[in-house]
Amino acid sequence: MLIKQSKGYELEKEKSNTSEDFFNRSEVTYAENGEEKTLHVLYVRYFDQVMNEFTPFQQDPIFHVQGMDVCFKDIVALVCLLKNPGLKGRKRLYINSKHEFSSYFEGINFEKLPEIFLELKQNKGYELRSPLEFVLQQQ
Repeated sequence: MLIKQSKGYELEKEKSNTSEDFFNRSEVTYAENGEEKTLHVLYVRYFDQVMNEFTPFQQDPIFHVQGMDVCFKDIVALVCLLKNPGLKGRKRLYINSKHEFSSYFEGINFEKLPEIFLELKQNKGYELRSPLEFVLQQQ
């Protein structure tokens, strides 16, 4: 699988009676078997404020890669796909439970994530051989 892009953004209200401003969207675009797909993860923005409860990160941006700031919302969909490759069959994932959200981050090797963003910046893609490379193995 070739990871082509991983990004996130805050939703903004389109109408005064909607609740978009409580949510973030994270997207990971990848190509597999000649087909390009995007997984969109919609999640409660509050989870950004408590990211230190399920990641080693304390604030945004969470890390820098060659002058590029990488924010928490930029990694959410990527982490979901790494943790659960079965999501390749889906276009959208909605997460409003803190328990479910945190489960995607359990066992992730956060030190390897900058590798992906470095390759994305330098080579416009990251060849993912196995998602297990990013999941810490139980001893």
